[in-house]
Amino acid sequence: MKILVTGAAGFIGFHTCLKLIKQGHDVYGIDNINDYYDPKLKFNRLKELGFEKTEATIFKTEVQSSKYDRLRFSRIDLVDDISIDKLFEVEQFEVVCNLAAQAGVRYSIENPKAYIDSNISGFLNILEGCRNYKVKHLVYASSSSVYGENKKVPFETTDNVDHPISLYAATKKSNELMSHTYGHLYRFKTTGLRFFTVYGPWGRPDMAYYLFAEAISKNTPIKVFNNGEMERDFTYIDDIVNGVTNIIEANIVDREHYKIYNIGNNKTESLMDFITIIEKALNKKASKEMMPMQAGDVPKTWASIKEIKNDFDYQPKTSVEHGIKQFLNWYNKYYN
Repeated sequence: MKILVTGAAGFIGFHTCLKLIKQGHDVYGIDNINDYYDPKLKFNRLKELGFEKTEATIFKTEVQSSKYDRLRFSRIDLVDDISIDKLFEVEQFEVVCNLAAQAGVRYSIENPKAYIDSNISGFLNILEGCRNYKVKHLVYASSSSVYGENKKVPFETTDNVDHPISLYAATKKSNELMSHTYGHLYRFKTTGLRFFTVYGPWGRPDMAYYLFAEAISKNTPIKVFNNGEMERDFTYIDDIVNGVTNIIEANIVDREHYKIYNIGNNKTESLMDFITIIEKALNKKASKEMMPMQAGDVPKTWASIKEIKNDFDYQPKTSVEHGIKQFLNWYNKYYN
C-alpha cells in the first residue's frame, strides 16, 4: 500500500516507518522537526531511516529519498494546509497514519497554543486531505490521557471520557470526535489508538524512564512525583508498532467507519518498582527527590485490550524488565 506517516521523525513514527518499509509498503514520512526536545535526536532517527545528509543541510529540498527504495520524506508542518493539500493531491495515499502531534501533558499547561495549532488545526488538515483525496483508512494517535481521573480499572473504550484534566488530553478527545464526524459524513474508515506510556530505544527524552536513566547515570537525583504513589501501563515500542501495522494492513472494508482501541500492555507497574528495575539494570541506586503530584497528571493508567486483541490479534509480549534492558542498551550506545 501507499501510506503517509506523519510524525516520521518522532519516536513511534520512526519505528512505524521502519516496520512498514520492511513489510514492503511504500511510505511517505513527514515531520516539522520542532524543538520541543533536542532536534538532533529526530535528525538521528531520520538518518537511521536512510536519510544520510547532515543536520545543516538535511531536507532543504521538497522531497528526500532514503537508502530504502520505498521510503521518502518531506519536512512539512501539519498546520501548513497548502503543503498538506498538495501532498495529498500528488501522492494519492491509500492509508494515512497520523502520529504527529504536540506531545506532553505538562507542556500543554505552559504552551497551550502549540496544542491547538498542531493537534486541532493540524489534525483538521489531515482529515480534509483524507476527505478530498479519497483515503480509505485513517489510523491516528489518541492517548490514555483522555481517561482523566477515571477510577474504574482497567480503562475500557466504553468508559466516559468527557472530563480530561489537561489540554493535551482535551485535544486528543477532540481528535476522536472530529474523526467520528468526518468518517460519518465522508464515508472513510477512522481508527483511533489510545496509547499507554510507550517506552523503548529512540524514545522521547521528556519521558520519565529516559529522565531516570539519565539522572541515575550522572549520579543526580530523580524527581518522583506523587511521592511514588503512581502506576502506569508501560508498553514497549515493538508491541505498539506491531499493533499499529496490523491495523494498517487489516481488511476493514465491512467495518464501521469509526473505531477506538486501547493499545497497551494490559498490566500496571508501580512507579517505585519501575525505578527499581532501572536501578538493577544500571547496577546503580537512585537518589530520589519525592515530589507532589504534577498538574494534569493522573495516579494510575491500565489498558483493557480485549477489543484490539479480538479484532486484530494484538498481544503484547515484552516484559518491562526486557524492555528497559533494550532501552538502556540503546541509551548507552547512543550516548557513548
